[in-house]
Amino acid sequence: MTQTAADLSPTAREAIVEALNQSVAETAVTTMLAQNFHWNVTGMAFGPLHTLFQTIYEDHFVAQDDLAERIKALDGHAEGMLAGMLKRSKVAEHDGHASDAEMIKAMKAAQETLAATIGACGELAAEHGDTLTEDLCISRGQAHEKFAWMLGAHLA
Repeated sequence: MTQTAADLSPTAREAIVEALNQSVAETAVTTMLAQNFHWNVTGMAFGPLHTLFQTIYEDHFVAQDDLAERIKALDGHAEGMLAGMLKRSKVAEHDGHASDAEMIKAMKAAQETLAATIGACGELAAEHGDTLTEDLCISRGQAHEKFAWMLGAHLA
């Protein structure tokens, strides 16, 4: 049964908000990772990678806001502290000192991690009938899988 945010039990809302905050944290860390690689990429593939990393961080910046706004629609608190996001995130920071291939591998792994995290959030939302959060997570998961595929194509 589909439920609106107001129809969800407090326990369901709390669990979904927690999963969304995990998604925001990993999205934020990956946003900065993409921007870092955008700034520091070198080599023969500079042009296309510079553009791809920019496409990723611009996409992720908007996604952070969409995920945080869903948290607020669920009457939750969107965590906005970078230190907390770094502590929570399964995606690690990178200093940007890497070859283009190493950057691609790191960004591909980050996209795969995000797809899994957001996919799990969507499954949790579906279990509670929160189709709006589920839909957001499906859309974001598809974006992350597409970015992972695009990055992987550079390594083939």
